[in-house]
Parts: sequence; C-alpha cells; structure tokens
Amino acid sequence: VGIVLLDNAQNIEAGEKVKRTGRIADVPVGKELLGRVVDPLGNPLDGGNKIITKDRYNIEREAHQIMERREVSVPLQTGLKAVDAIIPIGRGQRELILGDRQTGKTALAVDTILAQKNTGVICVYCAIGSRADSVAKVIDVLKQNDCMKNTIVVVASGESSPGLLYIAPYAATSMAEYFMEREGKDVLIIYDNLTFHAQAYRQLSLFLRRAPGREAYPGDIFYVHSRLLERSTRLREEFGGGSLTALPICETLAENISAYIPTNLISITDGQIFLTNTLFQKGIIPAINIGISVSRVGSKAQLPAYKAVAGDMKISYSQFEELEAFSKFGTQLDEDTRKTLRRGERIREILKQPQYKPLRASEQIVVIYATNIGVFDDVDLDKLTLVQDELIKRANIEIKNVLDDIDNGSKLHDSFKEKIKKLAEDVAKKYIEE
Repeated sequence: VGIVLLDNAQNIEAGEKVKRTGRIADVPVGKELLGRVVDPLGNPLDGGNKIITKDRYNIEREAHQIMERREVSVPLQTGLKAVDAIIPIGRGQRELILGDRQTGKTALAVDTILAQKNTGVICVYCAIGSRADSVAKVIDVLKQNDCMKNTIVVVASGESSPGLLYIAPYAATSMAEYFMEREGKDVLIIYDNLTFHAQAYRQLSLFLRRAPGREAYPGDIFYVHSRLLERSTRLREEFGGGSLTALPICETLAENISAYIPTNLISITDGQIFLTNTLFQKGIIPAINIGISVSRVGSKAQLPAYKAVAGDMKISYSQFEELEAFSKFGTQLDEDTRKTLRRGERIREILKQPQYKPLRASEQIVVIYATNIGVFDDVDLDKLTLVQDELIKRANIEIKNVLDDIDNGSKLHDSFKEKIKKLAEDVAKKYIEE
C-alpha cells in the first residue's frame, strides 16, 4: 500500500503499529461551518470552538448524473462591469480565472464573494498552497464587508503537507454540496489555486513511485481536476434544486495559456477570464483581456435588461480596439472614426473598477446604457469616474423603482431608457460645462 499522511507526521517512527478506522476519508458538513475558517479535515483554524455537525460527507463523491441536472438560466452577478457585461457567469457554471502572478485573480474572486452579500448565495473560499498572510488578508476583507456569515474558508496553506493540499478542494466541494443538495441553495466555490493543487499531486505521485508523464505530471492529472470540477452543476428540483458555481483559479507563466495545466482546465471549464500583466500595468483594472476571455454559458442566464445593453457595448468596444491600433500611426481620421474612438475610450474607462467595490446589476446597466447612447462622449476621461459615481448615487435616490425592477428581471422598457437618459444627461451636463 501507499500511505499518505494528512496530519502532523513529526512524531511518527518506523515500526509503529497502524490501525485503520474502517471509514472512508470524510469531512463535517452543515450550517455550523458558516463563518468559520477550517483546514481540509474540518478542524478550526480561527481559534474558535471545535466544530460538531450531524452530517459528514465523503471527500470524494461522484458527480451528479446528466439527468439530475438542469440548464443554467439564473445569473451569478460578480459585481464587476467587465465580467457581468462581456463574460457573464450563470449559477451552476465553471468559469476559469487565469493569469500571471499579481494580476488580480484572487481580487476578482473576492469581489465576486462580496457581490453575493444579501443574495442568499453561500460562498466557499478554498485556499490551496497560498501564503498564510494573503489568506489572512482575504478573511479580513470578508469580515470588514460583513460577508463571513455566509462564507466558509477552507485553508491548506503553503506549509501544509502535500496530502492535505491534495484533498483540500475535494473537501471544500463536499462542504459546498451539502448546501446545494440538502438546503437547495445556490453556492459559489473558489479554488485558489489549482496550479498549486496540481503540483501537490505531482509531488505525491512521484513519492509513491508513479510514472511521470508530460512536465513530470502523472498521467491522471486531467482526471484529478475533471472529477473535481464536474461536481459543479445546477440540480433539478427533485434532486435538491440548488446549484454549485465554480471559479477555479490557475496561474500562468509569462502569459502562456497553452501550458499543460491551463489547457487542461480550459477544456474542463465553461469559459475563462484571462487577466494580463500588460493591461494591469496600464492601470486597466480588472486587467481582463476581452479578446481571449469567453463565457460559453452565462449569456443565456443574463438579465433581460443586461442583454439589451451588453450587445451594443461589445460591438462598440471591439470596433474601438481595431481602430485604436490604426490610429497610433497618426493617420488622418474622419469624423465617424474619431467618434468610434471617443466612445470606445469611454467604454474602456467605465469598465475599470476599484477593488472590493462591486456594483448591483441595475447600477451597472444604468452606467453602460448612458455610455452606449453617447451621453458621456464629451466628458473628459479623467472626470468619468466622478460622473459615474454621481449617476449611481442619484439613480439610487431618483429612479430607485427602475433599478429594483431591473434587478428583479424586468426588461429595459422605453420609459426606463427615457428616465436613465434624462438623469445621465443632467449629471453629465455639470461636468461638460466645467
């Protein structure tokens, strides 16, 4: 047999007796875990009381059959305009977040957790191989924003044993599945990150004398991640009716998305959000490369009002990106081209968003619609943030009922458009005159 130790192994010596428990490796599951920080075995890491739950789930569980699943039709708002408009995510989807180190991958995932506040979505943040201080920072942000009460944080930090790092995502998924199956709730799970998970599995496999394959990874590395991510889905009512949305994070080297682990994960997931250093250094945050990023499911689940504004914005933005390259040659530009460039610059500017400031879907729609119809074309780029903040602030007071209707799935009626346009023009006027 090959034996993998999960707990502290310092005091074990050769020749000691080993007894089996007769149980398959399992973790505690239930509401008692909400608001807690635990290791992959369910032991508390937050200094709180021991966690005692009625139920335990096996760490490895079979994914639900196709007949037990239903289509993704409800959006999962991330609170980020660049994602919700262009690469939307639906509840039950698996969307890969990938990019080099320090490009804002964790920040994007944490923003998504913050956006679930007061939506009833349960969040599970699983840190695999991260530094303890960066995990502490995430927990701190969640506490400050009062989001810990509906979140479970599962931590296998960099100094944990390879065995613990390997079981971490499976254990976290079991904890999440309880809420999906038993409580019928929508759950969001973040795996941060699966590159370290793959490395831990490679380490274990080489210790256990498995044959190394490409890049010294064992042959079953694809299966390790596919059986994990296949557990995310949206269930039919008779099987619990909940959903599990996965945002796995994967690290690239020098933006090489054709490496072994990134290509594996891209083929398992339903789309990817690619963050690049180039955009990050230009101050475009979140640094999403819209050309390579894609969502293969989410647009079906987008809110009706969002669909109405996102299409126009995508077209304007892609035209702008093409023209921008030409305009750098300093050629003479006609009025139409200049207009497209001006509009595109403003779209790019409003897609920027500060960290930990997610917006409601209706707030995003108001800003995007106003930009699409050209209300901000004459506003200076450096004043756009102020215009946007004021527009959102006033919309929440003056047309609150319109925002609420949009959030509840209403279409973007002509009367709504008229109100948004009038308000946006009023706000913009002040800044244009200045």
